[in-house]
Amino acid sequence: MLTRRQLLTGIAVTAGAAALPADPARASAHAASAAGLFSLGVASGDPLPGGVILWTRLMTGDGGSAAAGWARRPVEVGWQVARDERFRRVVRSGRTVARPELAHSVHVDARGLEPGHEYFYRFRALGALSPAGRTRTAPHPRHDGSSLRFGVVNCQDFQNGYWPAYRGLADEDLDVVLHLGDYIYEYDASSRFADRRHSATRTPGLNQLVTLADYRDRHAQYKSDPALQAAHAAFPWIVTWDDHETENNYADLLDEIDDTGAARQTPAVFARQRAAAYQAYYEHMPIRADLRPGSTDLRIFRRFDFGRLARFHVLDTRQYRSDQPGAFPGDFGLAAAGTANATGTLTGEAQERWLRSGLDHSPARWNVIAQQVMMSRIKFPNPAGPVPPLLANLDQWDGYAPQRDRLLRHLAQAPIANPVVLAGDIHSTWISELRTDFDRPEQAPVAAEFTATSISSDFPAAYDAPLKAVNPTLNPHVRYFDGSRRGYLRCRVGRGEWRTDVRTVETIEVRRTPVSTSASYSVEAGTSAVHPS
Repeated sequence: MLTRRQLLTGIAVTAGAAALPADPARASAHAASAAGLFSLGVASGDPLPGGVILWTRLMTGDGGSAAAGWARRPVEVGWQVARDERFRRVVRSGRTVARPELAHSVHVDARGLEPGHEYFYRFRALGALSPAGRTRTAPHPRHDGSSLRFGVVNCQDFQNGYWPAYRGLADEDLDVVLHLGDYIYEYDASSRFADRRHSATRTPGLNQLVTLADYRDRHAQYKSDPALQAAHAAFPWIVTWDDHETENNYADLLDEIDDTGAARQTPAVFARQRAAAYQAYYEHMPIRADLRPGSTDLRIFRRFDFGRLARFHVLDTRQYRSDQPGAFPGDFGLAAAGTANATGTLTGEAQERWLRSGLDHSPARWNVIAQQVMMSRIKFPNPAGPVPPLLANLDQWDGYAPQRDRLLRHLAQAPIANPVVLAGDIHSTWISELRTDFDRPEQAPVAAEFTATSISSDFPAAYDAPLKAVNPTLNPHVRYFDGSRRGYLRCRVGRGEWRTDVRTVETIEVRRTPVSTSASYSVEAGTSAVHPS
């Protein structure tokens, strides 16, 4: 029996090119050119009840004669949306233009679709037909649905290993996928895998990307992975960035604290780098956003409703945050620095107000805060010795404890139904209960938090066993932790229960290996208490 992934990758060949009219001026292009022109695949995202973003990017391949003729000019691209995988029932179609100033990326906001329906989509350009993708619109706003299924992914360091977890994700039965950041990594080439070395940069030796061309090359390299392409083609994605899409642990326009020498940048210089990073991110993501090329700003915090069952608040905790407190190397230091950070913010004031308003006026049964870094207070044993005995990751919410306290108190006091926090970044799985006072484990939780492990990024093996040993005493609100495996979360939300399955692979040393369920935890509506399933 064919899997969904196998079916989608074969549709463009078997369905025939006749459904999308050929451009006579490009008739010389043959079917094989699709592999080069659409070598980054297709994707969809930001589903609404009546629409979805359709994405692709035209690639010039090996730079041969076919590429030379159009690489610097706009290219007309046709698109179709159909109810069936063979495109016999096309419901929407049109033409758009892939422009060189946006790297010939394509963002089609396909509207006029029916709520809560599955669709298939594809593109044609220069005589070539793209692979087909599958997508799904959000339910009608008044739909009181009984089930929503989604995946949570993050942190996919190309150099650290392969992505078998994405092959498993592509075969799941999901409505949508949430990517919580670190879609690319900015580091120079250094990998134990000969075919996983990062693309070269225009400024070697800095161990970071700098120019728009640097970021475009890196995104294209990541997008070329067949497992990632399959996962994108199978479902609509809702994406947000973290730090590595620009630079490790940056804050607003402040460079990474550990940078020295030529890598250390003033805010004005870093602003140009951030503008390049944000533009390349937009060019490679199926995201609904208002890009102004060259601008240092791009608003990507946004809200999605899935009927009356779930509302997702998707945050940006990088662009507006204040500097991590304490000036500790790696932003890993004394928890007191975060506790005293009274004016610190992860979101900025405007986004914090937006979040609170969206929570206060939500009609949803479940209210989800989907963001980048772990909200739970975590005490880490000091790996360097007994002085000091405990440390905190100040790049997480622990570095901005007063703002976290405000949010958790609001969740406790306001009539907000079933808040759930989603997070990533730390390359390990954490399932926790959030409290207004983490020193009172007897206190009823105000929200559940599910932190997804990485797709491939490394978690230090030396930390895994010590954290498992100390969590029951140092971090009693943590119900489950595992740093040994890579994978994703699979969530199934119903009116009465939220269930999260921890889906992991045994190894990332190979491209293909089975995915299994390492653990399952549930939250009953009205409680925020987390229990093994």
